Amino acid sequence: MPEQWKQIVASALDWQQAHAGLDAAASGLAPELRGKRPDGLPHSPWELLEHIRRTQRDLLEFMTKDDYEEPTWPDDYWPASPEPDSDDAWGDCVAAIHADAKAIARFTTETDRDLTARIPHGTGQTYLRTVLVAIDHTSHHLGQLIDARRLLGAWPPPKDAK
Repeated sequence: MPEQWKQIVASALDWQQAHAGLDAAASGLAPELRGKRPDGLPHSPWELLEHIRRTQRDLLEFMTKDDYEEPTWPDDYWPASPEPDSDDAWGDCVAAIHADAKAIARFTTETDRDLTARIPHGTGQTYLRTVLVAIDHTSHHLGQLIDARRLLGAWPPPKDAK
C-alpha cells in the first residue's frame, strides 16, 4: 500500500479525468492565433504554453540537480515574445512538456527517496510538494490556455486535430 500513493500522485501529471489535458488544450490551434493575446487576457496561447514548459522544467531540475540554480523571475519563466519563434516551436514545446512530465512521474515512482523529505538545496520544500506544484501549476495554466482559445474563437479544437 505505501507505494500505491506514489503511482496515484504520478498519474495526476497526465490525467484527463476532471479537465482537458495538454493535448486537447494545445491541439488544432491555428498558427496565426498562437501568438495573439485575447482582449481581457495578459498572455497569448504561446506564452502560456511556453510558461508551462519552463516552469515544469525548473521544478524537475529543482528536484533532481544537486547543482540547481534558480532561474530569474519573471524573465526566465516567460517567453520574451507573445509569438513562437517558428511553426515547429509549438509542437516542440508540447513534446518537451510531455517528456518532463514523464520524467517527474518516473522520479516520483522509481526513486527510493522519501518524497516527504526536504530538498537539500531548497528552503523547506519537499519533493512531494514540488511534484504537487508541477501538477497544480500546469492545470491552472491549461485552464487559462483554454480560456484564451475561447476568446479567440478557437475552442473546442477541430475534431480531427491531433
